[in-house]
Amino acid sequence: MKRYLLFTGVLLMFSCGNNNSKKHTNDWQVLFNGKDLEGWTPKIHHHEVGENYANTFRVKDGVIQVNYDNYDSFNERYGHLFYDKPFSSYHLKFKYRFTNQWMEDAPSYTYRNSGIMFHSQDPKTILKEQDWPISVEYQMLADADDGNPRPTGNMCSPGTDVTYNNEIDPRHCINSTSKTYPWDEWVNGELIVYKDSLIIHIVNKDTVLQYSKPTIGGGVANRFNPSVKIDGKALTEGFIGLQAEGQGIEFKDILIKELE
Repeated sequence: MKRYLLFTGVLLMFSCGNNNSKKHTNDWQVLFNGKDLEGWTPKIHHHEVGENYANTFRVKDGVIQVNYDNYDSFNERYGHLFYDKPFSSYHLKFKYRFTNQWMEDAPSYTYRNSGIMFHSQDPKTILKEQDWPISVEYQMLADADDGNPRPTGNMCSPGTDVTYNNEIDPRHCINSTSKTYPWDEWVNGELIVYKDSLIIHIVNKDTVLQYSKPTIGGGVANRFNPSVKIDGKALTEGFIGLQAEGQGIEFKDILIKELE
């Protein structure tokens, strides 16, 4: 009898474990439906929020494209496509790969360079002539065919500061420990955010960067509304935005799970 009860208990534990796993899986929310840009809002420098200039952001073959085939010149049209809901603590997953499009009048650093902004200000508060949103960035780079390493999953900080190695880091960008990937290869990115405490960058299942305490501060962002940029204010939540800065890129399989 004791052996039977023990065996039954193990079966119950296994069953509960499976149920919890299923519930865990169902917590993932799809942010991109694979068909259109429903739930997403563009904001492009020199243009009002909601204006998708020259169809910069579009959906084709189940991916979100940053596409410049309708542009005559880039003209500093730094763009971002924001999901309409802010998030605080979460685990974000996505896939990206670069295309062979690059606007040659864009700054040279934008070559095979893009990113996902998070803890960003509301796009409705971004002024027409504001170039970058006040936010933190998960930066993506790819091989530039020049023989130099270009890690991906880096951190950049337009209008913000972060704490790295127990001190506020003055650098605008902090490189991760990832390897360099070919520009046309799909890469799996992940971002784990715990409000204004720990932030973790993951590339192809490897943790490549950790930092903490994102706050409003620093430079890079220009022509913002001063009432929005309150230096020293902790960033505990914000919007997620896909970046367009002169380099073509594709995004797909964008999922999020909110964390306690």
